[in-house]
Amino acid sequence: MTTNDRDQSAEQFLRLIQQSRRGKFKVYIGMSAGVGKSYRMLQEAHALLRSGIDVRIGFIETHNRAETLALVDGLPIIARRKLFYRGRELEEMDVQAILNTHPELVIVDELAHTNIPGSKNEKRWQDVIEILDAGINVISAVNIQHIESLYDEVHAITGIDVTERVPDKVLHMADEVVNIDLPADELIARLKEGKIYDKAKVETALRNFFQPEKILQLRELALKEVAGQVERKIETTLPPGVQGRTERFLACISSNHQTARMIIRKTARLASFYQSRWFVLYVQTPAEGPDRIKLDVQRHLINNLKLATELGAEVIQVKGTNIPRCIVETADERKITTICIGKPHINLIRIIMRTNLFNEMLNKLSQSDTDLIILS
Repeated sequence: MTTNDRDQSAEQFLRLIQQSRRGKFKVYIGMSAGVGKSYRMLQEAHALLRSGIDVRIGFIETHNRAETLALVDGLPIIARRKLFYRGRELEEMDVQAILNTHPELVIVDELAHTNIPGSKNEKRWQDVIEILDAGINVISAVNIQHIESLYDEVHAITGIDVTERVPDKVLHMADEVVNIDLPADELIARLKEGKIYDKAKVETALRNFFQPEKILQLRELALKEVAGQVERKIETTLPPGVQGRTERFLACISSNHQTARMIIRKTARLASFYQSRWFVLYVQTPAEGPDRIKLDVQRHLINNLKLATELGAEVIQVKGTNIPRCIVETADERKITTICIGKPHINLIRIIMRTNLFNEMLNKLSQSDTDLIILS
């Protein structure tokens, strides 16, 4: 056994030890606010408490809903920490108090929440990972529109720019994902009865987010996501010796930030479905060298590469003048099975110049087992 093999073996064993020490993670997912995620978490907390489990509320958002507020009674609560921000006293979940108290299980609502600036972690999902790593079990909740790789689909359905998002890898960490489902007509009835928002906000909600066709599409996304999580769980618990999938995806992006972001998210969904490794490739041409690239273009590029990393990709940056050749060479080196590129946005003058390069890539791929997907 080589030194490299021994190092890999030790790293694998360390991961197994860390996984055994980490707390169990359960996530309730829903198509929108008001379907009953917080309510269900609190119901489960009461059941566990009656069974002798040390359960605490780390953070719960009741939205002043009477049904939810009633379930908070009787559950031990870890006090929130208070801090001042821009002249206002605000409250956040006290992660350190949770770690110090070290209950068996903690309820943490609003997984996609952004913490107040100055907090240890920027996002609540990062707080949850820290709690899990300390060996504390967590039950949390999130709406489907907050899943990072679904941003474009959710935006197309709702027209809303969801700014608080959770990387898919966080959901993949969950030991159990449960969909809280509610028919569209029942959800709208709850809204009209004032069980979701204050009466003053109902009409606005009905004209915007809470429209039957939008709810149905979001409901379908939530059901698909949970079904995918179940399939991934089955595949990762296959008996030893059973051959799993071996797909490896390569997302090829340019400095066109909107197209790049779409390619990254769609490739992340594919890799997530197949539970496979994936990579993001950016080829830096001389025209986009450090001294020539525009600052705003560079900023968007850096943000997209960061997004790719958060979604679980390995980022590859190479320099070259022949982009198709760089793609093929990278695919060979990384044993890629599927290359994902965006629909070309080229004008007629540049078509002739690029056709030969594109054909060169197609010819090389046709001689291998690598598939090409054009995303749009």
